[in-house]
Amino acid sequence: MQKRKMDAHVEMGLLGENFDPSLIARIRDDGYESRSGSDNFDGVSGEDDQDAADDTPQRSKKYHRHTPHQIQELENFFKECPHPDEKQRLELSRRLGLETKQVKFWFQNRRTQMKTQLERHENHFLRQENDKLRAENSMMKEAMANPVCNNCGSPAIPGQISFEEHQLRIENARLKDELNRICALANKFLGRPISTMALATPNSGLELAIGRSNNTMSGIGLGSSFPVGFDMGMTMQMGNDQAQVERSMLIDLALAAMEELMKMAQGDAPLWIKTLDGGNEVLNLEEYARIFPPCLGPKPPGYVTEATRGTGVVTINSLALVETLMDMNRWVEMFPTMIARALPLDVISNGVGGTRSSTLLLLEAELQMLSPLVPVRQTRLLRFCKQQTENLWAVVDVSVEIGRDPTNAHPFVACRRLPSGCLVQDMPNGYSKVTWVEHWQYDENVVHHLYRPMVNAGIGFGAPRWIAALQRQCECLAILLSSSLPIDDHATLSQGGRRSMVKLAQRMTDNFCSGIIASSGLRWDSLRVETLGDDVKVMTRKSEGEPGDPPGVMLSAATSIWLPLSQQSLFDFLRDQRRRFEWDILSNGAGTMQEVALIAKGQTHGNCVSLLRTNGANGNETSMVMLQETWTDATGSMVVYAPVDVQSLNVVMSGGDSSYVALLPSGFAIHPDVSRNGSPPGGDGGSGGSLLTVGLQILVNSLPTGKLTVESIETVNNLMTATVQKIKEALRVA
Repeated sequence: MQKRKMDAHVEMGLLGENFDPSLIARIRDDGYESRSGSDNFDGVSGEDDQDAADDTPQRSKKYHRHTPHQIQELENFFKECPHPDEKQRLELSRRLGLETKQVKFWFQNRRTQMKTQLERHENHFLRQENDKLRAENSMMKEAMANPVCNNCGSPAIPGQISFEEHQLRIENARLKDELNRICALANKFLGRPISTMALATPNSGLELAIGRSNNTMSGIGLGSSFPVGFDMGMTMQMGNDQAQVERSMLIDLALAAMEELMKMAQGDAPLWIKTLDGGNEVLNLEEYARIFPPCLGPKPPGYVTEATRGTGVVTINSLALVETLMDMNRWVEMFPTMIARALPLDVISNGVGGTRSSTLLLLEAELQMLSPLVPVRQTRLLRFCKQQTENLWAVVDVSVEIGRDPTNAHPFVACRRLPSGCLVQDMPNGYSKVTWVEHWQYDENVVHHLYRPMVNAGIGFGAPRWIAALQRQCECLAILLSSSLPIDDHATLSQGGRRSMVKLAQRMTDNFCSGIIASSGLRWDSLRVETLGDDVKVMTRKSEGEPGDPPGVMLSAATSIWLPLSQQSLFDFLRDQRRRFEWDILSNGAGTMQEVALIAKGQTHGNCVSLLRTNGANGNETSMVMLQETWTDATGSMVVYAPVDVQSLNVVMSGGDSSYVALLPSGFAIHPDVSRNGSPPGGDGGSGGSLLTVGLQILVNSLPTGKLTVESIETVNNLMTATVQKIKEALRVA
């Protein structure tokens, strides 16, 4: 009996301290069969066990089977509380009609059963791991016995390399294969060749984790050790592997572009060479090639490089300007004559700390120059914004080829935008100093020979034009927001009326630009007319019932010519209302033209929105009211006008909605010719001549179902030709 007690204590220690001692007696009882905690019996436990052993062995034991309801209730309570206290056991025994010992024993047996099941599962798992290790051990032994050369695949000489070296060579081959696949994906997505050494560089990645940046900002950092492609080994095995690799490549490209922009914007000679006028700078291509690796790969065959830098002070603080550049709608409004279309595609990275810093966008943009002889530049861009210091921001653009449609048939110039953008630094007076860098590679053959020198000098798409447009728009916004009216504003307009008039003039200018160039985002359809020359563009569209569109079929024609006159003198002539009758066919013979209202848009004389009224030659003729917008800077000038309905105009002048005023604008775009003086012009517009673009829009049929006829095309072409001829005659140009 004493030996049996010792054996029971040993087994109890192995099973756990919570095991029921009476279970040992039940197991050793020949008449007992396990019921896995679902049955119970009347017996003794604890201190009563020894007394029962000394008593008569014939003592009877009653066997009880729990009802299904009791088992279900016990199981439910066990899931919530495997170790009930005495109070809980009393409540269960009262509710289920069981003794407290029965409840206690049931929970002890249930815990033991669960422990046994877990041990069985663990033993099964360990056996599987053991079998796996045995198999790997056998493979390793076989590899050690029969080593294979990693280069040629033939059996290696025994004793030539160690097993560890052999394993390292196998791992190295696997990593090389994985790196080659990453490079193949990079070539596909970025549209440029990329070497394996570039991806293997430790500093080529991005630290996206907050607080892990090496720079002062805690978002995207430069020079971090984050590997390219994040965890590329796992990414390759995921279903969205291409998307993960693509985003990683875009982030890596954006970081490299930002680093290049900072160096180019802050670098001095010999990287940049001053132009003859001393106001702008052009890139020294040899020095650039020595300093910077090709960010987008080598220059494609037939492409030329255009790279300029300019600096200017604008009447806007850095935060407002950065917000404008990162918002597509506001970006287009800030540069209306330069951006034909801008479409946001994806937000790859949001800003940090509620700011625009570390924001990375994917967008598509179409940049224009107002001449039918210069195709639109369509490009897909990464735009990355970064706050460098407390008062210094940087915004960089770089071209990518991800998602481009190779079947796009629009007549866009083949181009790509290398790291370009601006540095914006706050000044104490609330203004900002902006340093702008533009770097393009494009196919020059599609640009007309008249415009090639100007485009190459940066007048068309370069930094001087961006700076000039930004300064002009910021001046206009500052004047419109000011509470005092300019001195030369002799119209009795409220501040709301001025804003409505400027908004109407802005829509007029946008419509005029759309009638000159062919953007994919516009509704004009180009026409090919054999009787017209290649330098004349004719387009047509039908009104779709939108506000501000005249009902019917509209026709637009545009052409560009060279004139031996300076930009400034040509601009002054075209905006002079006293000489307007010399060239304006529509107002010719209608009498004199009088300026009845003027809204200044800048400090430069001629940057304004005005209302002109023509009085008939005799008192019986109806007066014509003309809305006109004019502006000029060192890179170009514009004169845009359109006849407007008097009743609709009165609503706008009182501050009403201007979107319902129908407009058919015409006008002129003037650019300096730098081919004869070799540099962008100064304040007088240069003396080497000018390139004049003439654009006309007419309504050829007032019915929406009307059709375009050959006579209509001839009419608009004759009007444009007659206008050009009258300008030449008035200026005594052959």
